[in-house]
Amino acid sequence: MASPSLVPVILCGGTGTRLWPLSRASYPKQYWPLAGTDQETLLQQTQQRLQGLPGLAPPLLICNEDHRFIVAEQMRQIGVEPAAILLEPVGRNTAPAVAVAALQATSRGDDPLLLILAADHVIRRAADFRATVTAGMAAATAGQLVSFGIVPTSAETGYGYIEAAEPLAAIPVPIARFVEKPDRPTAEAFLATGRFTWNSGMFLFRASSILAELDRLAPEVVNACRTALEHDSADLEFLRLEREAFANGPNVAIDVAVMEKTDRGVVLPLDADWSDVGSWAALWETSEQDLEGNVLRGRVISEGSRNCYLRSEHRLVVGLGVEDLVVVETDDVVLVAHRDRAQEVKAIVGRLERDGAPESRAHRRIYRPWGHYDGVVEGERWQVKKISVKPGASLSLQMHHHRAEHWVVVRGTAVVEKDGVEELVGENQSTYIPLGSRHRLTNPGKIPVELIEVQSGPYLGEDDIVRFDDRYGRSDAPALIPS
Repeated sequence: MASPSLVPVILCGGTGTRLWPLSRASYPKQYWPLAGTDQETLLQQTQQRLQGLPGLAPPLLICNEDHRFIVAEQMRQIGVEPAAILLEPVGRNTAPAVAVAALQATSRGDDPLLLILAADHVIRRAADFRATVTAGMAAATAGQLVSFGIVPTSAETGYGYIEAAEPLAAIPVPIARFVEKPDRPTAEAFLATGRFTWNSGMFLFRASSILAELDRLAPEVVNACRTALEHDSADLEFLRLEREAFANGPNVAIDVAVMEKTDRGVVLPLDADWSDVGSWAALWETSEQDLEGNVLRGRVISEGSRNCYLRSEHRLVVGLGVEDLVVVETDDVVLVAHRDRAQEVKAIVGRLERDGAPESRAHRRIYRPWGHYDGVVEGERWQVKKISVKPGASLSLQMHHHRAEHWVVVRGTAVVEKDGVEELVGENQSTYIPLGSRHRLTNPGKIPVELIEVQSGPYLGEDDIVRFDDRYGRSDAPALIPS
């Protein structure tokens, strides 16, 4: 019998608040280039390191519906056409995500191996990772549920642990138990036994095997997911899960729902220089450092600084005679923190959210399927944005109840439609969009169109958009991130 295909299931949820101010709800850490050459994002690296695995099939990606165009664009950039991009209307942890993936993978009668991966991990030794995955395929094909346990390098208190029922080996061995994050003395005792690994949250199993265990151990999870898939809707290359059914399902991790209870669980040690990049300190530890122990990214000058992570996205950052600091500059925030307190960034985000501060959720640059825009400056009843529209892309046909707009094209040539009449607007030319006018901008050229937009009116919120036609299938319903 032919070996089953291997379908990567890449879980793209999470906001990575410990990497704020770079990682935010509108653009979480998995979509940023944070490791290695800083050219590929963490999501792209997750897919790229799989090349060479036996039987590798196109991936299934599961993401928040507000990030769907980011995911699709990043896959397009690396030449990958996913089997599907499944859109979660609300976050429901990893058990529903795995259930949806298994149901989707078996919908046409197939029974592949599913390799469950997080989109935001760093694995430095990709060849060792592939070798370990390959070593687990026979056990998974036979019906076992393989968990990849990270070989510990320290008595870490920030991870859960997996205890093997017998000494760890290069083949999967039975799981004795999962343990929540321990205190340091307990973690040190774990390491002394040689039977404990960190729980990576990565798994390998046949789709039919995990569905059977979900049906047995967590039927409410898989039933909700079946209903959500039965009533899904196609949206371009996306599959949108039915909101009510999915939202009514349990919010539970696959570890808790299945892996802690099943008698099919086995653990395979993974030693491949892994990190979940859970904080700025962790990113500093896993990044290549200079002779003074610094990690420098962007427009940064360091003189006499040691053991720092210094990152600039826009403005020049200068580190002069400082030690053990994390400094991160974005378009609207500068973070300065001691490395030992980098984990506390999450509490700062919580404080900003309680205060309703926009910096807690979004950057000034907001990405759209047609390109992006940057908030430049705003005042009483007016604001200015810089807009970039990709070649061949088009904004929706829309109108506004509360604002008028002036557009000044500074690069490229745009086709502007106003109330059914089209005009060509080139560089250094402008056009006026009156309040209530139906309008659309299209880029017919081969270079991005860049324009300055000046808005004026009593209300300038992004939810003042009535769409009449949109090639990207967007609606006017309020979203986590206005689109």
